[in-house]
Amino acid sequence: MGPLMLDCAGTTLPAEERERLAHPLVGGVILFSRNYECRDQLIELIAQIRRAAGRPILIAVDHEGGRVQRFREDFTAIPAMGKIRQLAGSLEEQCVLARACGTILAYELKAVNIDLSFGPVLDIDGASKVIGDRGFSDRISEVITLAGAVIDGMQEQGIPVTGKHFPGHGSVEPDSHVALPVDERSEQQISEFDMSVFKALSPRLDAVMPAHVIYAQVDAQPAGFSPYWLQEVLRKRLGFGGVIFSDDLSMHGASVVGGYPERAKAALSAGCDMVLACNNPTGAAAILDNLDVAQSNPRLSRFNQRQASDDAAQRYQQAKDVLKQYENQL
Repeated sequence: MGPLMLDCAGTTLPAEERERLAHPLVGGVILFSRNYECRDQLIELIAQIRRAAGRPILIAVDHEGGRVQRFREDFTAIPAMGKIRQLAGSLEEQCVLARACGTILAYELKAVNIDLSFGPVLDIDGASKVIGDRGFSDRISEVITLAGAVIDGMQEQGIPVTGKHFPGHGSVEPDSHVALPVDERSEQQISEFDMSVFKALSPRLDAVMPAHVIYAQVDAQPAGFSPYWLQEVLRKRLGFGGVIFSDDLSMHGASVVGGYPERAKAALSAGCDMVLACNNPTGAAAILDNLDVAQSNPRLSRFNQRQASDDAAQRYQQAKDVLKQYENQL
């Protein structure tokens, strides 16, 4: 399985994209709303992708709920994670709803042969407008508890989870899609606040996605290109042994590293196992032309081997019943 995750332009797979997916560097595809017309079309597109690759390949999507839910028609509307506390009363009720959301989104993705949704968001809701209600709460304990419930629901359905955006994107206002956020706090402040969520949940995470944020008091490079953040802190200090996915290399927060080949090489050298290059076919092609063919990565090959529980369908129906209680508030 190669270290590069690409995207597709539309609802079918043209010859050029089929050829690209057969490249040995390609190990994944991320889908967007533009790839979706209806459920049957999506199933056929995914089959085309897997046939074109001709080998195991990860198919992913950002399907968090709320404003970041790529598929809507024929899929259950999932509330933004930050709305859960408003919808349900007690913390116990909130956890039941959070788990139901994880169960539903995972079951429906697995049913169309998608391997993973990049989530949950573990950023603390603070200054960041791009995080906002994608985050569970502005309180550390609530983020840990509610995210843990979503994780349980997803993993029971056989979908691995990816905590993002390490070590925390919630405390900086600029959006790393269009700007380069710089966090001027000390490492101790980051560790005791934002990163405490990752510390608590890292043993339960299958993967982590680092932030395109520079933590200037710690390292001059954004976290996703920093051997210090990924190898010293995430791997050694937190003991994380799962997969590290880069955030999208086409985001402005990655531009500080250089062109697309330089971004991919820097992320992989820093410790990422797979890098995402989306929404820029020219940039993706440059990576394919300039990156050395990778060896098989055992972390990637083991990544999507979770199995759904025997009562997955029953749990899904129960979760739908839970969510139905709140449908008038959605």
